[in-house]
Amino acid sequence: MTETVVLKLGGSVITDKSGDCAIDHARLREVAGELAAARRPALVLVHGAGSCGHPEARRYRINDGLTGENVPGVYETHAAVSRLNDAVVEALRDAGIEAIGIHPLALALAEGGRLVSFETRHIAEMTEHGIVPVLHGDVVMDRLRGSCIVSGDQLVTRLAVALASRRVGLATDVPGVLQNGSVIPRIDRSTVESLDIGESTKADVTGGMRGKIAELLALADAGIESHIFHVSKVGRFLDGTGHDGTIVTQRGAP
Repeated sequence: MTETVVLKLGGSVITDKSGDCAIDHARLREVAGELAAARRPALVLVHGAGSCGHPEARRYRINDGLTGENVPGVYETHAAVSRLNDAVVEALRDAGIEAIGIHPLALALAEGGRLVSFETRHIAEMTEHGIVPVLHGDVVMDRLRGSCIVSGDQLVTRLAVALASRRVGLATDVPGVLQNGSVIPRIDRSTVESLDIGESTKADVTGGMRGKIAELLALADAGIESHIFHVSKVGRFLDGTGHDGTIVTQRGAP
């Protein structure tokens, strides 16, 4: 099997989170160009929802479960993130990348907000043939709540383990995990409790930076390092030439 890189584009990178599904098409074209120009291994791309999905999920209280009154929110939330996914795929294809959108609602099942079933065999097959699957944070059905939001970060951890990926990157709108304005170069379970990480003031139903780190520490427990860096470094990450960001790793790892 070809080694696969899992790369996530943060929702804040490709949308304006203060708007209502305000897609940053110029940034998407820029990122797509960087990906097309980079020495690209087998790649699976995941993107956050940003302003396409978070407002709908909050409005309909999707993470609180289905009550009957909020059932239309499943459609509204999924439709919003699907619009963003279409825009991402279109930008990638315009740049010459053989990208295809994959919607988690159609292939995942959760229980209490955590994935319990997530089909990935077809995703592995796509990468073997040079196709770039593009997944996204999404509303999925939940056996306890009826529905929940599964973040792009949770998808990243599941995909990396299922595809035996050794390289995982998260491209964000900041240069890494910040504390007092400075990038924290390395995070593991022995250091995370001492961190003072500010929360985003923008709408986010998936836990913001703290939720992201929690997912990546679980990935580190499985022996897979992840890298958080500014989106301008995405080409360097794919080329393997560094990114000057944050590494989330196992406790005691060098």
